[in-house]
This record gives sequence, structure tokens and C-alpha cells, in this order.
Amino acid sequence: MKENRNGEKWTREETILAFELYCRIPFVKINQSNPQIIELAELLGRTPGSIALKMHNLAHHDPELQKRNVSGMAHGSRLDAEIFAEFSDDLTKLAYQAQIIKAKIKNQNLTDMVDCRDIEKIPEGEYKEQMVKISIGQYFFRMAVSNSYGNRCYITGLGKAGLLVASHIKPWNVSNETEKTNPKNGLCLNALHDKAFDKGLITLNNDYQIIISNRLNDTAMDLKTKEWFFSYNRQQICLPEKFLPDKKFIEYHNDVIFQR
Repeated sequence: MKENRNGEKWTREETILAFELYCRIPFVKINQSNPQIIELAELLGRTPGSIALKMHNLAHHDPELQKRNVSGMAHGSRLDAEIFAEFSDDLTKLAYQAQIIKAKIKNQNLTDMVDCRDIEKIPEGEYKEQMVKISIGQYFFRMAVSNSYGNRCYITGLGKAGLLVASHIKPWNVSNETEKTNPKNGLCLNALHDKAFDKGLITLNNDYQIIISNRLNDTAMDLKTKEWFFSYNRQQICLPEKFLPDKKFIEYHNDVIFQR
């Protein structure tokens, strides 16, 4: 824990860490008793209440919350607005910068903080740095998407963590660097519907309704399973708290992946 910094002006680095955490947890869980907020407070030498307040200040700039008339605190600084504007369209950069800052504060190597198999065996250089960025980005994407949907499947409402997947709308292997970690390119799905979505057997339309492929009609399954699958056809998904799926990714999935 750093020395007590309560009452001191927030730095750029601290604000980046607060914004990165804001993107990873639900708005309703931004409070001083949240373990992740307590952890960040201890790291920065601030109170959990001050961290929560900073995150509410950042929420004031979130257009998704504004659409729902949830505006956060209106007393943010110019720095809050600058950080939100700088990183909101490049969350890959945000996630990576946040880990660099944490490593510096903890006096650790960045690779020691990354859950990447055999990363220590990779020689130093551009390839290793890229692998670290990918690992950080994947973790950030998974947390941001899952928490935006309240850790529930957007189709069925299933809330069992081990059965949920943070799925890409535009597939990871054809997405550019920023698209790979953009939560607006993500959906929280149960494992079965994730596979069906990946194979183009289900998709979304621009009204966020579920569309079931006619090809499932010809797929062998018992009557109850078929009725269950098709019962969701044309039903609107459970919309996320933030990071509403971007329609450009939905249109890509409709045009390229979906099997009509």
C-alpha cells in the first residue's frame, strides 16, 4: 500500500486505474464495500470511498448510462473527461496501460502480473510484448463483458459462471487489435448458445432480437429441445448495463457468419 494520499489531487495514472476498474465492474456495484475497489484503494493509498466517488465521476461521461438517465456524479474534473475520451474507443490501450501502472506501483515486472502460459520462457522482444498485451486484453474483455450482463447469459438468464462464455460477435481471428478487446463486440452466453452463435445458427438483428437459423429445423434433436431453441426466436435479449453491442459487429455477424 502506498502512503496515505487522501485529499491529494488525482494523477493521470490513478485516474486510468479507476477507469479501467469502472469498465470491468457493474455500475450498481461501485461502492466502498466492493473488494475490487478496496484492493485498488489499498494500492493507491486512498479510501475505498474516494475510489468509488472517482468512478462515479467517470460514469458521468458514459453515454450508455446517460441513455438510461443514470449520469453518475456531476462534479468530475477535466482530467476525468480527458481520460474517458482518450480511452473509451481504445480499451486495449486502457487495459495495457493500467497493468503497466500497477506493475510500476508494485515494483514488479509486467510479465509477473499476467496469466499467460510459459510467458517467462519467451525471449524479451516485440513478440513477448504482444503476447502480454493479448493476455491482458483477453482478461479485460472477459471481465467487462461478463459483468456488463450481470454474469448471466443474455438469452436464457443462466447465471452459472462455469457455463458462461464471453463471446465475440465479430470473431476474434478477423477482428483488429481494438475490436478484439472491445466489450461492444462481446456477448455473455451459455456454452451451448455460444457454440450455436459461433457457427452461425443464431444471430441478432439491429433491434437486439434473437434470430434462429432455419437450418436448426433440419438438425436432429428431440422435440422439447427444438421447442426450447425456437422459443427464443424474435425475443429481445437481456440488454447489458453498459457496452451495448455495436451494430456494426451485429451486421458483420449477420452478413458473414449467420446461416440463413
